[in-house]
Amino acid sequence: MNEHRSELEALIAAANTVILGKEHQIRLALSCLLAGGDLLIEDLPGVGKTTLAQVLARLCGLQMRRIQFTADLLPADILGASVYDREEGTLRFRPGPIFAQLVLADEVNRATPKAQSALLEAMEERQVTVEGASYRLPQPFFVIATQNPDQQIGCFPLPESQLDRFLMCIGLGYPHAAAERALLLGENRRRMLQRLEPVLDPATLRALQEAATEVHTSAALVDYLQALLQYTRTGGRFLHGLSPRSGLALRRAAQAWALLHGRDHALPEDIQAVFSSVAAHRLQPREGAGQAAVETEAVLERVPIP
Repeated sequence: MNEHRSELEALIAAANTVILGKEHQIRLALSCLLAGGDLLIEDLPGVGKTTLAQVLARLCGLQMRRIQFTADLLPADILGASVYDREEGTLRFRPGPIFAQLVLADEVNRATPKAQSALLEAMEERQVTVEGASYRLPQPFFVIATQNPDQQIGCFPLPESQLDRFLMCIGLGYPHAAAERALLLGENRRRMLQRLEPVLDPATLRALQEAATEVHTSAALVDYLQALLQYTRTGGRFLHGLSPRSGLALRRAAQAWALLHGRDHALPEDIQAVFSSVAAHRLQPREGAGQAAVETEAVLERVPIP
C-alpha cells in the first residue's frame, strides 16, 4: 500500500501550490478519483472549482476536455453525432467532447435537464449510446462537474437521480486570510497550472484504483457503515434515507481515503472523513431540520462506533 504513497503525497503537495489552503478538499477529490467515482463541486463562482479540476487532470496525466454547459447546449454537443462523409457516401460517427479521460462539465446546472441527462449513461456505464449504437469511453474515465448555487439566476437544479451518480460532492468556500493574501500577491494561477508536470500516469492511476478495492473492511466496520445508513432511514431527520448504492459509494470512498493515507485497512475515521461528502447531496432534510451538510455531521455524532 505504501508503494505509491510518495507519489500521492507529491501530487497533493503540487496541488497545494496552486489551490491554496484547501488540502482537505484536494484529498477528498483525489480520493473520489481513486475510488473510480465522479465528482461534483458546488460553490460560488470564482473560488477555484474549475482550477481544481484542471490541476487534478494535469497531475494525473489525464487527457481533459471541458464542456461549458449553457441553456442552449444539446445532447449531441456532448456525445457527438453522425455526419455525412462525402468521399465514402456514408454516415460516420464524430465523437463529442465526452470522449476524454477526464471531462469537466463546467456549470452543469446552467444547462437544461435534457442536456444534463446526456451525462447519465456515461457516468454509470462508461459508455454512450448514439442513434442506437454504443461506444465505449476511454479508461480511466471521470466526470468532474461544477455547479453554482441553485438560487442563482439561470440555474436548473440537478434531479436526485443525477445527483446520486456523483460519488462525492464537495465545496471549496472562501480561502482563509493568509491563503487569500498569498493568492492576491502571488503568481497568476493559469501560468502555474501550465507549468505543472504529471506526477501519475493513467496506468498508475488505474493500478491505484484497483489497490483501493483491495483495502480491507472488517465486519465491525461494515456494522458501523450499516448503522449510519439505517439512521438516515429511521432517524426522522430526512425525507428519504441513503440507498444501498450510497452504502457502496461510502465503502469505496473510505477505502480510497485509507489508501491515500498509506493503510491497507479502513478505519471508522475513514468513513467519518468522507461521510458528509458522500451523503449530503443524496439527502433531503425534513422541514424544520438543518441543512443537509449540518444534518449529516449530526448523524456521525449520534451513531456510536461499534
